[in-house]
Order: sequence, then structure tokens, then C-alpha cells
Amino acid sequence: MVRHLGLKAYGKINLGLDVLRKREDGYHEVRMVMQTVGLYDRLDLIYRNEPGIKVETNLYYLPNNENNLVYQAASLLMKEFGIRQGIHIKLRKFIPVAAGMAGGSSDAAAVLFGVNKMFGLGLSQRQLMERGVKIGADVPYCVMRGTALSEGIGEVLTPLPPVPQCQVLIAKPGVSVSTRMVYENLRVHELAREQHPDIDAITAAIGKGDIHQMAALLGNVLETVTVPAYPVIGQIKTLMIRYGAIGALMSGSGPTVFGLFTNPKAATAAYEDMRYGKGTSLVKQVYLTNFYNRREKEQGT
Repeated sequence: MVRHLGLKAYGKINLGLDVLRKREDGYHEVRMVMQTVGLYDRLDLIYRNEPGIKVETNLYYLPNNENNLVYQAASLLMKEFGIRQGIHIKLRKFIPVAAGMAGGSSDAAAVLFGVNKMFGLGLSQRQLMERGVKIGADVPYCVMRGTALSEGIGEVLTPLPPVPQCQVLIAKPGVSVSTRMVYENLRVHELAREQHPDIDAITAAIGKGDIHQMAALLGNVLETVTVPAYPVIGQIKTLMIRYGAIGALMSGSGPTVFGLFTNPKAATAAYEDMRYGKGTSLVKQVYLTNFYNRREKEQGT
């Protein structure tokens, strides 16, 4: 029995995001290239003799009940395996919330990993991924992490070779974007072919280890909805390219934008200007990190 676990839940970006169609069940069929980044939330899982799930967060507006994905993740495994003891989850958020970086899904994935280890359930990574999709489409990927092709509703995953390392500048403007609104206003079949990213070409560039070719192919079909509705997203992309990024893109349904830099000095200068200089008028949160490509069994590293 493990009485305490300290875990890291890493965020993700989409190097490519295409939507193929809307299914009869209401879900959208997607093809995405997912990439874990070094920005993470911290979770402490503490064993309790008393039954029940207690959630504590550092953000007052996050729910601490069954509406929080970490609660749902713990509840899923504890109910399935009849665990009568309790667990206290302390969540410290650093990944921007509702920002297209799968922060909530990653937190849930970390809790699945942690509950499995704490109570000795013996579930494999694949078995955790199969359960994770019940919580959210991004959760299986967040269990696996690294570089991957994501298909279906996001649950069909194919590991890809690691992308060559670079600096990743992450900037979130002070706007909130509804994922539902974005998908409801997406007209997949009305879009021109060039508005859809070439996912196969992106994966081929990754396979060759050609980060410049990959960066030139970055694409997110959801930008066709989100950028016109929130022009600041496009402005941040333009600014990052001006700073020297080899590519910039909105992640997920937004509003977070990331820029890829192969020049560390340019990346640092861009970060400092966005945090302290003229760029502050466009962004509310900004982080400088890199790719995270380690696939250890231990999520606590």
C-alpha cells in the first residue's frame, strides 16, 4: 500500500488537427498529431482510512466534486474495484484552464495512474487507456504521452518517433473559447482542401526527424472557426513568427497558441516581450517550455 504519491500531469499541443466528419452519435471523427510539452500540473494523492474522495485545488473556480475530472477518474477505479478506503487529491494547476492543452484530461490520466499504483490494482497502461476514454476522448493519450497520431474520437492512438527537441512558447490570450461552439460552427465539407492540414505529411516529416518541414506543415482546421471569432489568436501567431518561430498554431479548440523555436535566444526574447513588454497587450498567460518525449512507466517523473 502506497500512502502518498506526487505526480506530474503534462499538457499537450496539437501539431496537426483535422476533423473528418461528424458521426451519428454526435462525436467528431478526427486525425490529430499530439505532442506532450514540459508544462505540467502537480498532483498529490494521499491515502485515507476514511472512505470517499476529497479534492482540493489551488484555483477557487474549479469544482471539487464529481464535476472535476480527477474526481471522476478516482471514482471510476474505486467503484470498479470496490475500494473502501478513501483518497485525498491535491491539485495545483499550472496548465492554462480551458485552453486546448488537455489539462483536465492529463490530470485525470495522472489520477488513474496513481490510484492504480496506490491500491495495487495491477492494471496495464493499455487497460488504463481503455478506462480513460470513459472520462474524456483525450485521456487515453494523456495516459500514454509523447508524440502520437490520434484517430477516431481521439482514442485510437499510434505512437510516433519523438519530434526533435526545440523551445515551445505557449501563450493564452484573455478570452474564453467554448469547444462546443467551435465544433457546432465547423463546416467540414464546405472547407477547401488546403484548409485541412496534411496529417500524413506531418507524420512523415516527424518520421524523418525534419522539424523545419514539420513546422511548415502545422495546421488546425478548427482555426477556421476560432480565429475569425477571436482575431487575437491570429495576432499572437503573427507575433510569434515575427519573433523568429519556425511555426505557430492554435492548440485544440483554443485559445492557446504555441510557437516552435530552434533559436533559444529568440525564444527567450519572445517570452520576455510577451510577459513584460509590448506583447503583454495580447496575452494573459505565457510560458516557455519544450517537448516532453519520455514514456516511462512512472508518471511521477
